[in-house]
Amino acid sequence: MISFAALAEHPRAGAGILSVEDAFVPEAATYPNGTHIAEVEVDTETGGVQILNYVVVDDFGATLNPLLLAGQVHGGAAQGIGQALMERALYDPDSGQLLSASLMDYALPRAHDAPCFAFETRNVPCRTNPLGVKGAGEAGAIGSCPAVMNAILDALWRAFRIRHVDMPATPERLWAAISEGKRVHTL
Repeated sequence: MISFAALAEHPRAGAGILSVEDAFVPEAATYPNGTHIAEVEVDTETGGVQILNYVVVDDFGATLNPLLLAGQVHGGAAQGIGQALMERALYDPDSGQLLSASLMDYALPRAHDAPCFAFETRNVPCRTNPLGVKGAGEAGAIGSCPAVMNAILDALWRAFRIRHVDMPATPERLWAAISEGKRVHTL
């Protein structure tokens, strides 16, 4: 056995010998798939949203590290929840200067904003790469934002026939929409 240091000091070890390049190009793209389901409660007096239940079932192909995978999905889901409920970039209309440029002005989800996630995998190994894996990093964020927004809009539609609320669905925006919905709904 030889160390890397001894290999580098070898008389024939030049720059070209000690470097290597390779690239793996898969035959076709791989796509994870699955579903996210959110159950929410919207306080009609304040516009506040509480996520009561959250279920994720995904297919990522072969799983190399289940604990790391669960952490990626939980983190991505929290990111999507933040996008749906609180994250908002504000710009000055005249200069284009970002006004919410620090975490003092830009709301990010905290631990208390995320529910307990029920997470399962129903993995089918991918056939287009040697490991049988599919991407996992983006899956939580892609599924959670629509799941939360659709749950909110379903609740608002059933109660007040409200079809649309811009993201983020902050308590102020929801309260305004509910107030308008109550006014129109009682006429």
